[in-house]
Amino acid sequence: MELYLIRHGIAEEHQPGLKDQERQLTKEGRQKTEKVAQKLIKLELNFDLILTSPLSRARQTAEILIAAKLSSQLEESSHLAPDGNIENWLKDWYYPQNYPAKTQLALVGHEPCLSSWAEILLWGEVKERLVLKKAGMIGIKLPETGSPLGRSQMFWLTSPKYLL
Repeated sequence: MELYLIRHGIAEEHQPGLKDQERQLTKEGRQKTEKVAQKLIKLELNFDLILTSPLSRARQTAEILIAAKLSSQLEESSHLAPDGNIENWLKDWYYPQNYPAKTQLALVGHEPCLSSWAEILLWGEVKERLVLKKAGMIGIKLPETGSPLGRSQMFWLTSPKYLL
């Protein structure tokens, strides 16, 4: 399976009275995310499923990917919220699904969770070495059998500026 970890686009700043889960993409964030999505189409990328955090900015990012026809399936996962846990996600989504080896799955979420998840998949622990920029993406190939923790391979790490 190929797993694509995608950080949401540029969002509104924290403000008094604005709940974190309600922060929206800014106009610039929406425009940049749309450009990134168009570049991914040109690269002939297509996801079998996009899972998104329930927070507004991540959901909006995922909806831009759907509108660009990068996938026809979108589902929400509370595991992708900022306090999400990769072991819980694996138990609920990865292990029981038994995805075919050629599956391309996109997860749209937040930092530092996505970088931490990538590090756990690659090295088996968080080393705080990877940083995922807004609208950036990490591609990781998970092994066909057994636990993917510490046994996966990164094949893509790009910030959005290289896709614009």
